[in-house]
Amino acid sequence: MSKSTPRRGFGKRSGTVTVIEAKVHRSAERDARMAFIITAIVVCLIAMTVASDHMHPILAFLVGAMISLITGAVAWTLVRIWPVIRLIWWWIPEIGTAVLLTYGWMQLANHTPAPVTLAVLALVVGVPAAVPLIRRRIVAVVWCVVVRHRLRVCFSQFIVANQSGSLPLILWARPTPVGERVWVYLRPGLSQADLVGRLDKIAVTCHASSALIERAAEGNAAYLRFDIKRREVLNRQVNSHLPSLVDPDMPVMPRQPGTVPTALDLPDVLAESKPTAAAKTATSPNGRKPAASSAADADSGDDITDWI
Repeated sequence: MSKSTPRRGFGKRSGTVTVIEAKVHRSAERDARMAFIITAIVVCLIAMTVASDHMHPILAFLVGAMISLITGAVAWTLVRIWPVIRLIWWWIPEIGTAVLLTYGWMQLANHTPAPVTLAVLALVVGVPAAVPLIRRRIVAVVWCVVVRHRLRVCFSQFIVANQSGSLPLILWARPTPVGERVWVYLRPGLSQADLVGRLDKIAVTCHASSALIERAAEGNAAYLRFDIKRREVLNRQVNSHLPSLVDPDMPVMPRQPGTVPTALDLPDVLAESKPTAAAKTATSPNGRKPAASSAADADSGDDITDWI
């Protein structure tokens, strides 16, 4: 679906603004036709079978044909307008915000005097701009809306889609401490491996520093999660109150210099070390010496009867 507008200038060429691509338009038309035929045949057979128990077979066929035409037309309409529904889904945050602001402004202007209207408008605009917490939250939500459109640009420009031209379905997005997180449902013909090699281009298109892709569900490879990173939060300076808890009058203890052994050579370590006195007197919980220690003492010439 395209709209042509005349271009002023030296030439008489016309510019074309594409709303729905020709490939998608043809694919939707073909799918709508198949949906109508299949739905009409199945519904006609079912309706004719049910109606034949209560009326003549010819009348049952006419009733089934009428019902099948109605249901087939509904199926054709839904499949045919699916590209438009998807386009509305892409722009539903902007459409909803515009409708809400327009309706709210009309109601406010019709039911309040001009000074009150200006005061409410100043509060609605000034408070979010003056309070940093609210302002950062609004900016984060705006970036989520922008990232959804930028990902759609990625898929339509340099990521190969399927033969029918259907782009992946970009579901929703939410802000994170480092950027945004977007959930995407891939179409047949595209996989996670096809997107890993284009992460740098996705980051450039989304005006971010980097991008990551992970599976959003272990049992579904088409359901992916995009993490768009814009800032680094691990290297920020954090104001801590712990230094204020230290008593400034506390005396500083001098630190004793430690000795670290250096130039240690393996011949300096004894090949066999004699058991210490603590090892000789070690006993098991039941009062007996372990078998390994007893065997060692027997070899050294001690009287084993002292341990029984």
